[in-house]
Amino acid sequence: MKIVIVGTGYVGLVSGTCFAEMGVEVTCVDVSQEKIESLKQGVIPIFEPGLEDLVLKNMKDGRLHFTTSLPEVLDEAEVVFSAVGTPPDEDGSADLSYVLEVARTIGQNMKKYVLVVTKSTVPVGTAQKVRQAICEELQKRGEDIPFDVASNPEFLKEGAAIDDFMKPDRVVVGVDSDRARKLMERLYRPFMMNNYRLLFTDIPSAEMIKYAANSMLATRISFMNDIANLCERVGADVNMVRKGIGADTRIGSKFLYPGCGYGGSCFPKDVKALIKTAEKNGYEMRVLKAVEAVNEAQKELLFHKLRKHLPELAGKTVALWGLAFKPETDDMREATSLVLIRLLSEAGARVRVYDPIAMGECRRRVGDRVEYARDMYEAAVDADALLLLTEWKQFRLPSWAVLKKAMRCPLILDGRNIYDTDELQSLGFTYECIGR
Repeated sequence: MKIVIVGTGYVGLVSGTCFAEMGVEVTCVDVSQEKIESLKQGVIPIFEPGLEDLVLKNMKDGRLHFTTSLPEVLDEAEVVFSAVGTPPDEDGSADLSYVLEVARTIGQNMKKYVLVVTKSTVPVGTAQKVRQAICEELQKRGEDIPFDVASNPEFLKEGAAIDDFMKPDRVVVGVDSDRARKLMERLYRPFMMNNYRLLFTDIPSAEMIKYAANSMLATRISFMNDIANLCERVGADVNMVRKGIGADTRIGSKFLYPGCGYGGSCFPKDVKALIKTAEKNGYEMRVLKAVEAVNEAQKELLFHKLRKHLPELAGKTVALWGLAFKPETDDMREATSLVLIRLLSEAGARVRVYDPIAMGECRRRVGDRVEYARDMYEAAVDADALLLLTEWKQFRLPSWAVLKKAMRCPLILDGRNIYDTDELQSLGFTYECIGR
């Protein structure tokens, strides 16, 4: 089976590589000549555990190819996945210009039946716009070539994307024809050998499922952050509260961990896009608006905690451990670190940062507004405070003796609740976390 995936970003590259690993012949297409040439040389543009080895393996085995020309490979493809970016517009709605450009290119160049599958996260109704764009281009050519459109949203967690794709808890496919359904069943059959988790829906429902799922997870996070902030005021321990409500089988324990806000490529963008979709259809998503507001405020929480201990930050040195929005990725999109770097810099603080993976991404985004440490302990040298923002494994059990000796003031603010309050206080640290 031969397929094409347009877009070699996070979703496109992971999806294409995993399909190739299952025996599918895959060609990944991207408009960036530089990115394609780098991929051909085995240089991976993103950090994802296990991805580089799989890319190199499948390139060597002849199942994974890269090109900048969709028309050149369109004739051989049975399925074309559109995995291009859908960045948020200024009003929060999803920008579909890249998705529709792919559709127009297909309509301008197709010579036989093809199934066009939207893999990008797109608002409800996008498949219909894709279909219309292809039809318009076929009409311009005077051609009547059959095709189908489907929706196949991705549910990949950064840092665990390979496992998520190879062993999915479910695969959602929105179709409106038997031909499209049979093609998608054939394509995903290798991933379903042990448990049939392929869920077919109508196309609008498939488009909505991705937004609804991410919005629900974001809601749980913001809800627990609200609870955590209240726990601090009434003397409760949010960890005990979390365990108590998580033991309720109707609720469960996942995504009930309070912290300093969620970020990344999905939750912030998808929440905004769903709010905007509702507005365009005459409805207000009141719960999601609150979810978003709580999250934006939560990203500033450690800054306000810091000001309680250091009211005057000008000239103070503040160390940040963790820059990526979560461990096992270099992704800093909507990361709490960016908010804190801005607030600390505006307050006149000297900011020194360390992250095991995301230092290069930080340099690209922040430049010389911060100092870059060579390791976690160098970041803390002469620091007046240390803020933990990302719960990388190497941060979980540091040498407290080394840290206390290195810091000017032994003040630690834990944005992920990974340290023990009693232990740090017994060692002479001033320690605060969230919700306790």
